[in-house]
Amino acid sequence: MANTSKKGFYRSAAWIALACLVVPMFASYYFDDMFSSISYLFENASLTQLGWDAAGYGLYASGYSVLCVFGGLVIGGILLDKWGVRVSGSVFVGMMAAGAGMVLWALLSGASWSLQAAYVGVMFFGLGSEIAGTAVTRSIAKWFKGGPMALAMGLQLAIARLGTAFALVLSPMLVKEQAGHVYTLAETARPALVGMGLMALGLILWAVFVALDARADRHSRLDRESPEMADQVGHDEDTFRFKDVLGVLGNKNFWLLGLLCVLFYSSIIAFKKFAGAILIPRFDIPAQAAGWMVSMLPFSTVIFAPLFGMLVDKAGKGTRWMVVGAVLALIAHLLLAFAPAGVPFWGYLAMVFLGFGYSLVPAALWPSVPKIVPDKVLGTTFALIYWVQNLGLLSFKWVAGVILGKEGNGPVSVELMFVGLCVAAVVVALVFRRTAARHPELKLDLPNS
Repeated sequence: MANTSKKGFYRSAAWIALACLVVPMFASYYFDDMFSSISYLFENASLTQLGWDAAGYGLYASGYSVLCVFGGLVIGGILLDKWGVRVSGSVFVGMMAAGAGMVLWALLSGASWSLQAAYVGVMFFGLGSEIAGTAVTRSIAKWFKGGPMALAMGLQLAIARLGTAFALVLSPMLVKEQAGHVYTLAETARPALVGMGLMALGLILWAVFVALDARADRHSRLDRESPEMADQVGHDEDTFRFKDVLGVLGNKNFWLLGLLCVLFYSSIIAFKKFAGAILIPRFDIPAQAAGWMVSMLPFSTVIFAPLFGMLVDKAGKGTRWMVVGAVLALIAHLLLAFAPAGVPFWGYLAMVFLGFGYSLVPAALWPSVPKIVPDKVLGTTFALIYWVQNLGLLSFKWVAGVILGKEGNGPVSVELMFVGLCVAAVVVALVFRRTAARHPELKLDLPNS
């Protein structure tokens, strides 16, 4: 095959690979957020035959991060760098689907131990999802190296978050709000049943990606004399060694990005878990309206994440956009906490600001990671950042559930926590911007293509 035809193969195959990679992530985001817009079901244990209350739901939601925090993400990231995305990624995509299946089984069982079983299931689902996400991000960095990486990551993020939007809108339709109604096990489990169908489709397309990635590597081995083609598939002459992990942990920029990630994402992901319990009483709206309101977050990223990705690719200034995005999230939570109660306009305006921030920060943050570490530890670095992120998510989801479950507390109480997280995120983003200015050799603010 001539070089020109090989180049054409990799350009077209990269987008096909991306199309396969986004579906498992769409399924993951849907399953993770399937209860967010109907979280009012768990305000009182008597509302469902399942019998979970707000604290129990908060415990369930926090279970996503348990295995991730206690070593799973670090081990998974190392396996990605040692074994590659095809082998280790397949293991964790399978774990994601198996954990989701266990959650569905627990929801349908209605047993006294259903919460404990769902907690175990969501732990495996969470670890599988996070490593699968790391494998997807690692694969995009490999396939789009030297090309429109931020755009590709933005598109992946946009479509994945469309899974969240799908969950936020669909769940209130599947489980219709009925005053005085006790929801059956089958009704409560409907969103999870849809999620398992999406998981099955994701597994099929992941298998297609594995075959495509293997074919690309075979083409690369046949054309090792061409540096251009080696770049196209992302080979690195250096081999991974376990001591390289210490180098990542000693990297100041890794810790700044990790801290920004945990603060920023906690202010949004933990908020989404309790969106119904916050927006419904705060702005006096029905559950379905609250679902549409919070769905503005993922819907906005479908449009703006790729656009901001192209902006970072072409114009650079990534650290500037991180600061802007963190400030927009702060404004959003200030509105959610202090805007006049009972006026839905303020809720919609807050979602606009939060949606822009939710698009800007990731579009700049994730393409910055390959600039601060060598390719051979990229999977480990992504996994370590996700580890720091999950440590925060584990804590703040649980704390949010405790705050809302305490008698006398309302949505404003938990919003004050989110405001504090955003203030800290702005400070960290400013520090990272200053670091980028002091170290131009990292090219953090230069265009990607």
